[in-house]
Amino acid sequence: MRKSTLQVLLVWLLLQVTVTAAAEDMIMIRSVLPFPETMLALQESITGHGYTVSRVQRIDIGLTGMGYPTDKYRIVFAGKIDEIRMLTEKAPQLIPYMPPKISIFAEGGQTVLVTINPGVYARIAGDAIDPVFFARWESDLRSIFHDVLSAR
Repeated sequence: MRKSTLQVLLVWLLLQVTVTAAAEDMIMIRSVLPFPETMLALQESITGHGYTVSRVQRIDIGLTGMGYPTDKYRIVFAGKIDEIRMLTEKAPQLIPYMPPKISIFAEGGQTVLVTINPGVYARIAGDAIDPVFFARWESDLRSIFHDVLSAR
């Protein structure tokens, strides 16, 4: 193999590792349900898993007001108040990230949900919080997203 071909291959492999690492920091699904039904399924599953939806923030109005064409776009803030308090007391560096957020937006005929993988929070918290706590959060989020995908 020529040296230039080997270099191109090496760069390509490094880029693939970077993309994979970045993808592990997010949890994302695409639902075929329209936006309103997906939003309803999301909120029902969040409460069904024992979490509270603390706020739903509209993003589309601000974007449209600035001249950006956009479809429906919301951010859903959800969590368990006692857990959020414990996290921010033991690991104050997590305060800007709490409560956890799920972005939901319409894209063509699908609805997309995206959130930060709680493993990111574990890395930020360091030794202050047992990583098992964030593993449970990740499991709950994946279950919530599975519920949304299974909704009819």
